[in-house]
Amino acid sequence: MTPTTFTIRRASAGDSAAVVRLAALDSATAPTGDLLLGEVEDELWAAVEIDSGTAIADPFRPSLDVVELLRLRAKMMRRDSEAPRRGLRLLPRVA
Repeated sequence: MTPTTFTIRRASAGDSAAVVRLAALDSATAPTGDLLLGEVEDELWAAVEIDSGTAIADPFRPSLDVVELLRLRAKMMRRDSEAPRRGLRLLPRVA
């Protein structure tokens, strides 16, 4: 068994052509929101829109697990952004 590099990262403007190609392979429309990309050995296998969880994937790769990991990470990111931020509370001084 050979080691495999798997990367999850946010898409940047430079990824748009690769996302459009991936969507064409998947016979889907390219997502338009913020995306997480799943790359295996530096090849794009899947992309998930962070807000909706909508996915596109390479149908010629075993990409189901990649999509599930991307959706899980997107869910965690949504939860983190919705969580109320707790600041330092100062308690009144008791005399």
